[in-house]
Amino acid sequence: MEYFVIGNDDTVLGFSLVGVSGQAVRTEQDATAAWDKALENKDYGVIIITSDVADLIRPTVDRFLFSESFPLVVEIPSAGGKSPDLRTLVNDAIGVSI
Repeated sequence: MEYFVIGNDDTVLGFSLVGVSGQAVRTEQDATAAWDKALENKDYGVIIITSDVADLIRPTVDRFLFSESFPLVVEIPSAGGKSPDLRTLVNDAIGVSI
Protein backbone atom coordinates (compact mmCIF):
# COMPACT_ATOMS: atom_id res chain seq x y z
CA MET A 1 0.00 0.00 0.00
CA GLU A 2 1.29 3.42 -0.97
CA TYR A 3 0.49 6.97 0.05
CA PHE A 4 -0.43 9.90 -2.20
CA VAL A 5 -0.44 13.51 -1.03
CA ILE A 6 -2.46 16.37 -2.48
CA GLY A 7 -1.62 19.87 -1.30
CA ASN A 8 0.45 22.97 -1.90
CA ASP A 9 3.99 22.90 -3.26
CA ASP A 10 5.67 22.84 0.16
CA THR A 11 3.53 19.99 1.48
CA VAL A 12 4.07 17.83 -1.59
CA LEU A 13 7.81 18.58 -1.53
CA GLY A 14 8.04 17.70 2.16
CA PHE A 15 6.30 14.38 1.71
CA SER A 16 8.40 13.59 -1.36
CA LEU A 17 11.51 13.75 0.83
CA VAL A 18 10.27 10.65 2.64
CA GLY A 19 9.23 8.85 -0.54
CA VAL A 20 5.56 9.78 -0.79
CA SER A 21 4.37 10.73 -4.24
CA GLY A 22 1.83 13.45 -4.76
CA GLN A 23 0.61 16.39 -6.73
CA ALA A 24 0.67 20.09 -5.92
CA VAL A 25 -2.56 21.94 -6.69
CA ARG A 26 -3.74 25.54 -6.75
CA THR A 27 -7.23 25.45 -8.24
CA GLU A 28 -10.38 23.38 -7.95
CA GLN A 29 -9.67 21.86 -11.36
CA ASP A 30 -6.14 20.89 -10.27
CA ALA A 31 -7.56 19.36 -7.08
CA THR A 32 -10.14 17.34 -9.00
CA ALA A 33 -7.49 16.09 -11.43
CA ALA A 34 -5.14 15.10 -8.58
CA TRP A 35 -7.99 13.35 -6.73
CA ASP A 36 -8.93 11.39 -9.86
CA LYS A 37 -5.28 10.46 -10.42
CA ALA A 38 -5.02 9.15 -6.86
CA LEU A 39 -8.17 7.04 -7.24
CA GLU A 40 -7.06 5.57 -10.57
CA ASN A 41 -3.98 3.95 -9.04
CA LYS A 42 -5.18 1.06 -6.87
CA ASP A 43 -1.78 0.95 -5.14
CA TYR A 44 -2.64 4.16 -3.28
CA GLY A 45 -4.27 3.04 -0.06
CA VAL A 46 -4.02 6.37 1.74
CA ILE A 47 -4.71 9.80 0.29
CA ILE A 48 -3.31 12.65 2.37
CA ILE A 49 -4.92 15.98 1.54
CA THR A 50 -4.42 19.41 3.08
CA SER A 51 -7.51 21.12 4.48
CA ASP A 52 -7.31 24.07 2.10
CA VAL A 53 -7.28 21.77 -0.91
CA ALA A 54 -9.99 19.55 0.60
CA ASP A 55 -12.18 22.65 0.91
CA LEU A 56 -11.90 23.13 -2.87
CA ILE A 57 -13.52 19.74 -3.46
CA ARG A 58 -15.31 19.29 -0.12
CA PRO A 59 -18.32 17.19 -1.33
CA THR A 60 -15.99 14.67 -2.97
CA VAL A 61 -13.68 14.45 0.03
CA ASP A 62 -16.56 14.13 2.49
CA ARG A 63 -18.05 11.28 0.47
CA PHE A 64 -14.87 9.30 1.03
CA LEU A 65 -14.33 10.47 4.60
CA PHE A 66 -17.77 9.39 5.75
CA SER A 67 -18.94 6.57 3.50
CA GLU A 68 -16.21 4.93 1.44
CA SER A 69 -13.85 2.40 2.95
CA PHE A 70 -11.00 2.55 0.44
CA PRO A 71 -8.82 4.47 0.03
CA LEU A 72 -8.38 5.93 3.47
CA VAL A 73 -8.47 9.73 3.33
CA VAL A 74 -6.46 11.69 5.88
CA GLU A 75 -7.01 15.43 6.01
CA ILE A 76 -4.13 17.38 7.49
CA PRO A 77 -3.90 21.08 8.40
CA SER A 78 -2.71 23.42 5.68
CA ALA A 79 0.68 25.01 5.99
CA GLY A 80 0.36 28.04 8.22
CA GLY A 81 -3.20 27.08 9.08
CA LYS A 82 -4.44 26.56 12.58
CA SER A 83 -5.46 23.02 13.41
CA PRO A 84 -8.65 22.52 15.43
CA ASP A 85 -8.43 21.50 19.07
CA LEU A 86 -9.07 17.94 20.17
CA ARG A 87 -12.63 18.66 21.34
CA THR A 88 -13.59 20.00 17.91
CA LEU A 89 -12.05 16.98 16.17
CA VAL A 90 -13.97 14.55 18.39
CA ASN A 91 -17.23 16.48 17.98
CA ASP A 92 -16.84 16.41 14.20
CA ALA A 93 -15.94 12.71 14.18
CA ILE A 94 -18.86 11.49 16.27
CA GLY A 95 -21.39 14.14 15.33
CA VAL A 96 -22.22 14.94 18.95
CA SER A 97 -21.08 17.91 20.96
CA ILE A 98 -19.31 16.89 24.17
